[in-house]
Amino acid sequence: MARVIIVGDGPGGLSAALFLARGEHQVQVFGLDQTAMHYAFLNNYLGSPATSGTEFQQVAREQARAAGAALVEAAVTSVSADADGVEVIAEADRPERAEYLILSEGKNPALARSLGLAETPAGAVAVDSEGRTSHPRVYAVGRSVRPARSQAIISAGDGAKAALDILAREAGKDVQDWDRPPQS
Repeated sequence: MARVIIVGDGPGGLSAALFLARGEHQVQVFGLDQTAMHYAFLNNYLGSPATSGTEFQQVAREQARAAGAALVEAAVTSVSADADGVEVIAEADRPERAEYLILSEGKNPALARSLGLAETPAGAVAVDSEGRTSHPRVYAVGRSVRPARSQAIISAGDGAKAALDILAREAGKDVQDWDRPPQS
């Protein structure tokens, strides 16, 4: 079981947390629930009726928590990464160590920049198709990798892709996350 720290509790971070917690990994999500979602109205989120961003956040946070993710109400002040893992320090707290870090920082990826992660010419965090950054244990998702395409459903998909990549890395093979409908 891997330990994963997620910085950011918007759709990207919470989606990653949900998949990882369902995969029985230890997940901590750091954030203050101050995401831009609270200023949004979702009427284009496939499979979901039109809803306010605040209602979406409430449901998403509870879904991640019910799956086993720990939601930590704190801002992260610094991050570091080495070959063996990552370390996160949040608001005068002791360092937290994990095997992986997922950054879902929004349009100002200050923590990603503090790690010296590669950037695109436009200033976004550079990632591969799975959300891996230039550091093999650090992923970035959402608006920090796609600042001109800020959509909740895209960010949630980014989080899911990063989580599935971590799940596959840990399992040593591709994995799926789906359930069968109840049998009647």
